[in-house]
Order: sequence, then C-alpha cells, then structure tokens
Amino acid sequence: MSDTTTLPSTDSLRERALASLRRVGVTVPEGADLTARTPITGETLLGLKATTRDEAGEAVAAAAAAFRTWRTTPPPARGALVRCLGELLRRHQDDLADLITVEAGKIRSEALGEVQEMIDICDFAVGLSRQLYGRTIASERVGHRLAETWHPLGVVGVISAFNFPAAVWSWNTTVALVCGDTVVWKPSELTPLISLACHGLVERAAEEVGAPAGVHRLVLGDRTVGEALVDDSRVALVSATGSTRMGREVGPRVAARFGRALLELGGNNASVVTPSADLDLATHAVVFAAAGTAGQRCTTLRRLIAHRNVADELIGRLTAAYRRLPIGDPFHEGTLVGPLISTGAYDILRQALGRAEADGGELLVGGGRVLADAAPHAAYAEPALVRMPEQTPIVREETFAPILYVLTYDTLDEAIALHNDVPQGLSSSIFTRDQREAERFLAADGSDCGIANVNIGTSGAEIGGAFGGEKATGGGRESGSDAWRAYMRRATNTINYGDTLTLAQNVRFLG
Repeated sequence: MSDTTTLPSTDSLRERALASLRRVGVTVPEGADLTARTPITGETLLGLKATTRDEAGEAVAAAAAAFRTWRTTPPPARGALVRCLGELLRRHQDDLADLITVEAGKIRSEALGEVQEMIDICDFAVGLSRQLYGRTIASERVGHRLAETWHPLGVVGVISAFNFPAAVWSWNTTVALVCGDTVVWKPSELTPLISLACHGLVERAAEEVGAPAGVHRLVLGDRTVGEALVDDSRVALVSATGSTRMGREVGPRVAARFGRALLELGGNNASVVTPSADLDLATHAVVFAAAGTAGQRCTTLRRLIAHRNVADELIGRLTAAYRRLPIGDPFHEGTLVGPLISTGAYDILRQALGRAEADGGELLVGGGRVLADAAPHAAYAEPALVRMPEQTPIVREETFAPILYVLTYDTLDEAIALHNDVPQGLSSSIFTRDQREAERFLAADGSDCGIANVNIGTSGAEIGGAFGGEKATGGGRESGSDAWRAYMRRATNTINYGDTLTLAQNVRFLG
C-alpha cells in the first residue's frame, strides 16, 4: 500500500465546495450550530445554522400543506418535476461530485458514480410516473368488479447517512415525489453541504414546473432533528438509513404512533469462493467490494468464505493486491482508497483488529494509518485482511471500516451455514463455475440476504432492482422494482354494477 499523493489544503477544499454551491445556486446558511468538515484533512470548512425542533415541525407542516395539492396532481405531471431534477443533476454532475468528495472523502470515480446513480433513479422514476398500476381481481359475485388502487401516502421523512449522502436520498425522494408524496429530508450532520445543493436543485425544479413550494423541505441538525420527524404523526413514512442500533430506536417509535418505517440498516456481507471459481475475477471483485469507499458502504464485503482448496492461493492474490492499493487524496486520479470519515472510525477499526487477533486471527496485511503527519486530524487507513480460525463474535459484528475476515470451509452446506450465521442480511455473493452451486446459493435454503449475487461482489447494486435486506438489516426496500408501493397506500374497491345487493360468502340478510 502506498500514499502517493500530497493532500490539498483545507482552504482550497473550502473554496472548491463554496464554488460548487455557487454554481448550483445555493446560499449557505452560515452560523455556529453545525460544523461542515472534510475528512480529507479532518478540519472544519465552515459553520452552519442548524434547524431547531420547532423549525422541523414547521417544515413538516409545510410539506403536509403541499401534499393536499400534490396528491391530486396527475402522476405524469409529478414526473415532470423529477425529469427537471434529473436535467439539473446532469448539468451539475461535477459540482455535486466535488461536494461528495469534499464531505464524504469518496474517490473521484465513486463520487461521479453516486451522482450518476441519482440521474439514473430520476429516469426510473419518470417512467414509473406512468406505471403506478393497480389490478383487477375476479369477484365471486355476479355483477361486481373487484379492484385494487394505489394512492399517495403523505409526508415522507427521509433520514440518510454520510456514506451515500446524496444517492440514498434520491432513491427515496424521486420515487416518493412521483407517488404523490412530499418529502422532509434530514441528512447526516456530517454531509450538510451536498444536502444543501440537492435541496436547492429540487427547489429550482419545483419552481420551473410550478410544483407546490413545500413539496420538499430540508432540515439540518443532530439526532434531535431526526427525532422530530420520527415522532411527528404527520409524517406518514419514515425512511431511515443507518446502523442497526439506530433502527432499533426508530422502528418502535414510529410503530408506537402507527406510522410506517422503511429501514435500511447494517450489513455484514459475505462472499463464498468455491473450488471452481475464476480466481482472477474473484480477486478483482473482492478487492473492490472490501476496500472500495474505504470500507464504508453498507454493502461492503466484510467476510470472505473460501474453500480450503483455494483459500491459500486466493489469500496470496488478495495480499498482493492490497499492498498495491494507492491511498490518499480522493481527488487524485490514481487514488483508490480515500479517508475514513473520522479518526473515531479508525479507532473502531483498531479495536476490531485487536479483538480479532485476541480470538486467534492473523492480520495478513493492512490495518495501519498513513498520512498521519500530513493530516493529523484525518484518518487514512490501510485496508486490512485478517485470517480467522472461526466466525467469532467480532466477525459477526459490522465494523464500518475496511476489514475483511477470511474463513475457510469444506462443504457448500458448511459455507452457507457460516454465511447465514450473522444477525444482518443485506448483500451476498458466490463465485463459482458450477451452476448447481450457484442455484443452491440463490435458493430458499441458500443465502438469507435481500441481495444475492453470482460471480460479482456484494457492492455496486443497480437502481433497477429493489435494494434492502433481511433480519437486522431492517427488511425495507428502496429504489427499483416494486419498491414504490412502500410510498403509497392501497385501497381495495368493490364496484356493484348490478341492480341487486349480493353479499359475499352467500350471506343472507333482510331477504
């Protein structure tokens, strides 16, 4: 592993971020309540005004008022707003990518990829605006028609995390808008600047198409602002992305007021590598899935379950690849691993490695810190590869850092049992040339995750498929497929077009 670049100054990063915001058309609400910082240097960019709890309530009230108009706006007209947003995202792709890199530390290609994901979901949602299909159901009664229709749900509260500070918001918001909902967004307090930019573009799009002013609201602040959305009965759906710990708090509170919660929580994702696997392909996929985004994706590969016959060769390939990973300035073209979000994240990485070694694990490569002299307040970590004798408690936890634990197996049944023996159930994959092994992994008694792949890693999901997981991952689904149904309410309709009253199940009453 090498740090081949010098780091930009905080002043230059501040000016780069402010220039992007000016081009987007956003005025920064300066203040002393909230700090925008950059993980590239670990230093402060500027201070911002935070939203108070009362102001969060006012944002919900504005969204609720706008909903009364927006819900009866024809869906294709709602799609026009999202189409306009997509055009603005295309126009400002570089500006938004700059903000993502400055605030989240993503390398350039990943930051641009995140904005492309936003553009793609806009395209998906525009098409969806003409495909909010109900269904006709066969009725048991003569002269009756049974149907199912879908209607807008209400105000959607979106609570998003720092690691995908814009894309996850767009998954929720674009689909919610075409479904006839209005949105109040509480982003991570670690990424307020990209949030201001995205909100500014929605406001521009709404003004351009004549949508209600309150169709989208942004609230900035700490967890108390998010709690205001969680506890507000006017928020019909809370879509929250974050840790399992957060989900355990959000879910019961929303349920207590009979609201809906869509939870996208932690992942402890694994790949199984079989004896027939293409090891060149597997190595490439594993390195990206485990070290990409500095290990800070919910879909990051954290466990590698390799057959005993190929484990040593695969470990050798991975160790060599890890040693070549360029770590440093995420704006530099050659960098593949940028900074962790904070020095606290590095401390957690080191604690996990200590526990793994205490359990008999062998640290094969990585785990160190680089560029500490150049940026003492930042955390650039070497992605770590650890061979474990068994799946110990630390392996069963999600450590949000670039640690990959390697386990071995003898039979596919053993591999699947190891794979499923964790609380989380987000993403998974198998590398094999054997169709029977692939199909078994995808079967009902195979992977228990919401995402199960063959000959590809655990990260990098496309927007066309529903995204989400099972067990402690929360069970929610966002983005593609029929995930739109989570943002709408279902109505079953019985239409009697005859001239007599016929009761179901042959019930007779008053003749």
